[in-house]
Amino acid sequence: MAGGGAGAAKTGVRFPIEAPENGAAVEIAEGVLWARIGMPNRLAHVNVCVLDDGDGWTVIDTGLRHRQCLDDWAKLRAGPLAGKPVRRVIGTHHHPDHIGLVGRFMREDDAEFWTTRTAYLMTRMLQLDHHDKHPPEQIAHWVRGGMASDMVDRFAAKEPMNFSNATYRLPLGYTRIAEGDEVVMGGRRWHVRMGNGHAPEHATFWSKDDHLVIVGDQAIPGISSNLGVHPTEPEADPVGEWLESCQRLLGFAREDHLAIPGHKAAFTGLPTRFEQLINNHHGAIARLRKHLTAPRTAVQCFVPIFGREIEETVFGLALNETYGHLNHMLKLGEVTNELRSDGALWWRLAG
Repeated sequence: MAGGGAGAAKTGVRFPIEAPENGAAVEIAEGVLWARIGMPNRLAHVNVCVLDDGDGWTVIDTGLRHRQCLDDWAKLRAGPLAGKPVRRVIGTHHHPDHIGLVGRFMREDDAEFWTTRTAYLMTRMLQLDHHDKHPPEQIAHWVRGGMASDMVDRFAAKEPMNFSNATYRLPLGYTRIAEGDEVVMGGRRWHVRMGNGHAPEHATFWSKDDHLVIVGDQAIPGISSNLGVHPTEPEADPVGEWLESCQRLLGFAREDHLAIPGHKAAFTGLPTRFEQLINNHHGAIARLRKHLTAPRTAVQCFVPIFGREIEETVFGLALNETYGHLNHMLKLGEVTNELRSDGALWWRLAG
């Protein structure tokens, strides 16, 4: 596919199709439905694509294991999906809002499951990693970030968010999709290209026959996907992986592509959006360089990154993403860190 890249005329991000209500769908091209599944969180919904394969449907992403999601799927099955079964479910990445109902589709519809190897293995691993209380590594993660001791106590007293509660258990067996594969669905051939950073080996699908791109959480309009570091891999560099993959995917993007993201509205102007996402994180790093002339904890870096104080309901997400930016600068040799006597990591510019 010819790239849009730097030479394409920029039209900005536009929203040419009115979004469907939760539990409803709109046909964005022949044989391709954009549907919304409501969720009980700040995002309020997840987008799913439903593609007509003749004798059945292919579904891309599903929503959480939650009554609200199941109710919306019941509306879709009784409405635009009526009369044909779901034959195949494809997961763009392993996060529970995208993969939570896959196990149910596999058991009740005998649907095939296609996804990346990393997404499948991560899902299987996280479903087995159930905790009745927060493990010590998680608490240490908060302390190293500079979280106040009273907040650490409050967070530790809460029930952990177990992946197993948000997803249906996956049966054994799946079909792997990988970088460069071609997948046929909805009467089209789709080129598979991988993103990274928000989730490892995040699959995106680029139609070879028209202007459609299914981008999942790799390019969402209006918000930036969380690039978090977790106790499972404390030295990860999701920001570096994100910047690399956005720059690579930018080379294939065209302004006339209609991109279907994991959340928010379908949009055109995909090169513009990739450039915005890249520049957003470069800007945050530039602000951190100025801020880290004196030693700071990760919590003390929230304002330079996000431009505001962070409320407690999303404090953990913000801390994880701050670790992501600091780890990226550490990998580049721009900062150093030191573990202080209070258990917090202090970060400052190298030299």
